Amino acid sequence: MLKNKTAIVTGGTRGIGLAIVRKYLENGANVVITGSRQETVEQALEKLQEYQGRTMGIWPDLCNPQEVAEAFSSVRERFGSLDILANNAGISSRTSIYEYTLEEFSKILDINLKAVFVCSQAAARIMKEQGRGVIINTSSMVGEYGQAAGCGYPATKFAVNGLTKSLARELAGDGIRVNAVAPGVTKTDMVAALPKEMVDRISAGIPLGRVGEPEDVANAFLYLASDSADYVTGVVLRVDGAAMV
Repeated sequence: MLKNKTAIVTGGTRGIGLAIVRKYLENGANVVITGSRQETVEQALEKLQEYQGRTMGIWPDLCNPQEVAEAFSSVRERFGSLDILANNAGISSRTSIYEYTLEEFSKILDINLKAVFVCSQAAARIMKEQGRGVIINTSSMVGEYGQAAGCGYPATKFAVNGLTKSLARELAGDGIRVNAVAPGVTKTDMVAALPKEMVDRISAGIPLGRVGEPEDVANAFLYLASDSADYVTGVVLRVDGAAMV
């Protein structure tokens, strides 16, 4: 579905990000993994030896426009184009409002929102020259419903939804589609470490009867990146088993 296309996946070293990387590679794309540290990026690339030649790693500061622009330009030089950007990097928090520090709140904003803006801007500039491109942002079910603690995380996901819809309108004339995927509870390392009884309780509240797998989310990223979604833009696609409906 993505043959001869080139994708950048931020936060692509583990969890949902690594599942997206694998899904894109399985479907013929060249894939560039970004991570916060060179070490973690190289460890992820080690797991993808069978795709050698179609992978690359970069680790710019995602909030630094110059570093990101240079890194993205190096991707185009290596593979000839930049067709897909998956803005997946993000961090969460469950800190109470009574204990939340401005430093923690600012860190959440930087990674979950500012980095999405910086990376989208850099990618859009390249994609505009090409006359085509796709940007997909990772949102969350709490970007619609909120959550009981850690208000910075849902606040950034609400903002990502707004940024997604606004950029979809702004960039449509340049041939660039912009969408988001909003996962529900997904079996990342954090969820996998929970006691079975707790996972069973969570699953009981989801109409489909289970928590999501990283591949469930990756499938949505694949669809939105592909030509099958050529007339889809400005959408926040929920992948949550109908949780909270």
